Amino acid sequence: MLNAEDNALITRVGPNTPMGEYLRRYWVPALLSEEVPTPDCPPVRVTILAETLIAFRDTEGRVGLVDNYCPHRRASLFFGRNEESGLRCVYHGWKFDATGACVDMPSEPAESNFKDKVRVTAYPCEERGGVVWAYMGPPDRQPELPNLAWAAVPDSHRFLSKCRQECNWLQALEGGIDSSHISFLHSSLKARDYAINASSRGLQDAALHDRSPRFFLEHADYGLVIGARRSTADGQYYWRITPWMLPYSTIVPAEPHAVMTGNMYVPADDETTLVFRASWHPLRPLTDAERHEYETGGVFHELVQPVTYRPYANKDNDYLQDREMQRTVNFSGIKGIQAQDMAVIESMGAISDRTREHLGTSDSAILGARRRLLREVANFQEGIEPEAPHNGDLYWVRSAAVEAPQSMPMLDVAEQYMAVEKSTLAKQSTT
Repeated sequence: MLNAEDNALITRVGPNTPMGEYLRRYWVPALLSEEVPTPDCPPVRVTILAETLIAFRDTEGRVGLVDNYCPHRRASLFFGRNEESGLRCVYHGWKFDATGACVDMPSEPAESNFKDKVRVTAYPCEERGGVVWAYMGPPDRQPELPNLAWAAVPDSHRFLSKCRQECNWLQALEGGIDSSHISFLHSSLKARDYAINASSRGLQDAALHDRSPRFFLEHADYGLVIGARRSTADGQYYWRITPWMLPYSTIVPAEPHAVMTGNMYVPADDETTLVFRASWHPLRPLTDAERHEYETGGVFHELVQPVTYRPYANKDNDYLQDREMQRTVNFSGIKGIQAQDMAVIESMGAISDRTREHLGTSDSAILGARRRLLREVANFQEGIEPEAPHNGDLYWVRSAAVEAPQSMPMLDVAEQYMAVEKSTLAKQSTT
């Protein structure tokens, strides 16, 4: 349970809020590269960290991210003309480049130097892994881009999606690090039709065999290592190990050699989250069948409406819940992991009243993440800058879903798991 003051502290993300300023020390995913596909294409609206912005790709292919409001008379630059290496306001023709500089002011006399005194707020952008990343903090604190595994693989190995979730970012994140609910919310009424990973029946059965996992948390430089341990029928432990990478990235536990899925729960504003989701394989291109599943709204990637990225299954239609399906097919009566998660997480309200919660031992990951965020923000308010954003290689981690002997501690399980993958990658690089 959080008191009201702490709840507000870690959920409010606008400019000049403690959490908002802390988050601005990191590169933040702002939009997919495909949203601004070509030079001089139409600009798009972006709301991120409670700021209303406009993204455009200029004639040279650079992505600019600028304030929505023209600094002249505050008209929206969304209606602007993207032309000749700048975005021109249609109201009086003022034109701004990707750095925010005013490069033309045709409404003023030719001899005027007024344009040299006017800028529009603009944020540095970088593209990596099919995502446009923005840095919205102080220029002298600009960090490294996080070296996330999914962003490093070739495009052929990766599938990206984005959807809008109608709740605070922390609620969405907490759903992503909670391994206890998979035995219920995402479960099937058919023991051999478990939804988490269709290629791993043995591990699926383990999640159903023991529905009360024991949690183990280890602090890392990048965030938390979260282990959920279940007993198996054959006397071993089934581990689901989730890395939470500050401030908003997670990786869904996956078995060796499986396609992995990672999520970034990015605050659009206090009551809306943009979920950037990547499914990737580190060693091979995705198959046509895998891509077809993701493109048509498979297990992890929700079908969304154009422009808004709002899922077709949403709170206005009760996430397309089918009560007959709930009676005969799966636990929730809702199709797809993302829709199932959204149904319960959005039902808490836009910002959950955490003063009325009753948390148990299965909520250890939730408690650990909240405490870490509160500590991070408290340190930040005391003038201690976060270190993680300045070491991008900290983010080169992966998740695990694996059986192991009961005598093996969680970190040894994770280390052994990583060693197997690194060995496989090394072998492939020499062939």
